[in-house]
Amino acid sequence: MFPLQFLSLFFFATKAVEVKEDKSKRKYDLSLYKRGDLLEVPRTLFTHFGIYLGDNKVAHLIPDIIPVFTKNQDIIKEMVTNSRLIMGVLAKVASVRVDTVEDFAYGAEILVNHMDKACSRPPYQGEEVARRAEKLLGSITYSLLWYNCEHYVMYCRYGTCISFQTYQFCKTVRKIVCSQKSAFLTALLGVSVMLYLGSFTPLTLLLTLLCPFILWMTS
Repeated sequence: MFPLQFLSLFFFATKAVEVKEDKSKRKYDLSLYKRGDLLEVPRTLFTHFGIYLGDNKVAHLIPDIIPVFTKNQDIIKEMVTNSRLIMGVLAKVASVRVDTVEDFAYGAEILVNHMDKACSRPPYQGEEVARRAEKLLGSITYSLLWYNCEHYVMYCRYGTCISFQTYQFCKTVRKIVCSQKSAFLTALLGVSVMLYLGSFTPLTLLLTLLCPFILWMTS
């Protein structure tokens, strides 16, 4: 489940496209949010995060390729589309920007400070959280695994730059890769390739079996 949640960031706007203009018609009760709150938007396969700044404004980190090609703020401030986001992820280009609650949530349900239950560190005061969020506004180098929207909000609210989604993803990948079945299949594939290419020598056999051996020992 978590690998799908994490990798589906490439398809961030797919759901947004499906809801079309209906997303802007949903109204949110702004009285429920306080400056410095951590807003969490559960999607079908992943979660997006932001920091509420007050006055219907949310700071959030989102990949976007457009700033690479233009400095026109009118274009940049438009809602990030599917293609813009995907290209931003691939180019590792993103920005911490401010959008309205409606644009940030895109019609989805909003959870408030839900991460307080998961993080062992106590949150900062609301004003300090918002100040830290505002300080990081602007362009930033993006990493799907090592610096995404969750890393950003966790730093702002708790002072620790971590991502539970990243952790779960890496844990699951490690469980899959470092398994006895994976080691066996890797060895079988390596030997099959050697036989097909006719390069079956003691040296190539040793190198081919080295990787499966390491996987086997770590499984």
